[in-house]
Amino acid sequence: MTATPRPGTPAAAAAAAAPPRAPGRRPPVPLAPALCRRSPSAPAEKDWPDCSVRMAVTLEEAPWLGWILVKALMRFAFMVANNLVAIPSYICYVIILQPLRVLDSKQFWYIEGIMYKWLLGMVASWGWYAGYTVMEWGEDIKAISKDEAMMLVNHQATGDVCTLMMCLQDKGLVVAQMMWLMDHIFKYTNFGIVSLIHGDFFIRQGRSYRDQQLLLLKKHLESNYRSRDRKWIVLFPEGGFLRKRRETSQAFARRNNLPFLTHVTLPRFGATKIILSALVARQENGSPAGGDAKELESKSKGLQWIIDTTIAYPKAEPIDIQTWILGYRKPTVTHVHYRIFPIKDVPLETDDDLSNWLYQRFIEKEDLLSHFYETGAFPPPKGQKEAVSREMTLSNTWIFLIQSFAFLSGYMWYNIIQYFYHCLF
Repeated sequence: MTATPRPGTPAAAAAAAAPPRAPGRRPPVPLAPALCRRSPSAPAEKDWPDCSVRMAVTLEEAPWLGWILVKALMRFAFMVANNLVAIPSYICYVIILQPLRVLDSKQFWYIEGIMYKWLLGMVASWGWYAGYTVMEWGEDIKAISKDEAMMLVNHQATGDVCTLMMCLQDKGLVVAQMMWLMDHIFKYTNFGIVSLIHGDFFIRQGRSYRDQQLLLLKKHLESNYRSRDRKWIVLFPEGGFLRKRRETSQAFARRNNLPFLTHVTLPRFGATKIILSALVARQENGSPAGGDAKELESKSKGLQWIIDTTIAYPKAEPIDIQTWILGYRKPTVTHVHYRIFPIKDVPLETDDDLSNWLYQRFIEKEDLLSHFYETGAFPPPKGQKEAVSREMTLSNTWIFLIQSFAFLSGYMWYNIIQYFYHCLF
């Protein structure tokens, strides 16, 4: 039984204005908010997002997401196994070859460099089989692969190193005779012991460490670069990842009336100066030697070339080392642009001249990357109408051979160590 409102009250007036209701029918209940309820500005009913459709899409994607997870776990397991056999085998070979280091140091470092190149080739293969490939633009750096050179590279993520490991594999012995300058944190990774043996330099970032690190770098170059027959050196002058340094760099640019950069940061000057002062051979008149194309076949006369290297990722989304290992990102083509400068064209007379030259390189990188993000391609060189790209490829046969050698070596060294362990204990 329903209560009747008293005459003359607001409730009675509302009841009189309401439309008649069928006997025995309950009044409608207001709908509760729901995920699929249409807002006043939503499209017609036929275009409504339907919860059942969303659920169906999710269920359809579940097998694909499951496969991505399984593939990532399988890749991670293979990477662990790869490291467990390859790195200890490398260390064991280096220990066994120590007598050769005393008798013929050059031959020892040649063999060590070949094994180092194979290890970097294994890292490159992890990305290669995930579909992470490289497209090269600009000048062909194979022409100077036998000369001494320094690469100046922009730095966006940990995947930059993996990208260089891949695209330099087909450049002769460049990787075998290369020295890397990397953040000191890499010293404590699984690859840190290999880099220590090879002679790479770990640099600690921070203003409080800067002067000390530059002195250590100078000593390291003097004692390890020539003695180990190194030819190329890789430097990331920005001193950190783009996402971490961009705001600081832009603030520095405002204070010092320098260009405002978005896709790169202003480079730091110290390490570049130390490398050039230590590795550029000087003639009697003080000018840098080398750098003439006619001398490509001649004996090296110190650092001869600077390779301005610009790495670009589609949609400005860099690849990190986790993606490289697990392979959960869709196949991606990374683009690398090269520009070669003879060392004789680099102003070494004063610090201001060199710093301005270095700033100009990164201003050019900014323009290159802006063009790439707008068009999907790097601009053509001056005097040409179209830029030409070259697809970098890795040999599947070569990858199979070095991986087989690593696993066979791991099995061999395991049995040798096990044999001596049982003999001694």
